[in-house]
Amino acid sequence: QLQFVESGGGLVQPGGSLRLSCAASGFTLANYAIGWFRQAPGKEREGVSCISRHGSTKYEDSVKGRFTISRDNAKNTVYLQMNSLKPEDTAVYYCAAAPNGFFRPCDLGGVEYNYWGQGTQVTVSS
Repeated sequence: QLQFVESGGGLVQPGGSLRLSCAASGFTLANYAIGWFRQAPGKEREGVSCISRHGSTKYEDSVKGRFTISRDNAKNTVYLQMNSLKPEDTAVYYCAAAPNGFFRPCDLGGVEYNYWGQGTQVTVSS
């Protein structure tokens, strides 16, 4: 059974850091592009960051320079390091997998992702 287990969310003060993890089971993460998405209350889901199978990355403008996505194929896990967190980063964060070709760049639109995790809550508040 294909499954994602997300972890690392929580409550943090503005300016703080969190590292989200997305561990896959039942499939080989290296065969997929991985994206992180978030959805805040009352807002539409948005793409935050993604990493292609060959390692290229993309970031949504508001998180550039603060968030870093990485993948450890040996551990079948993708990470999202989030620094300098702001209250507007508060949301449920989801990881998702897209069965892209190796050289295809990843996309933040969300349409091509067909496996989704259950989400982890990130709250940035003083």
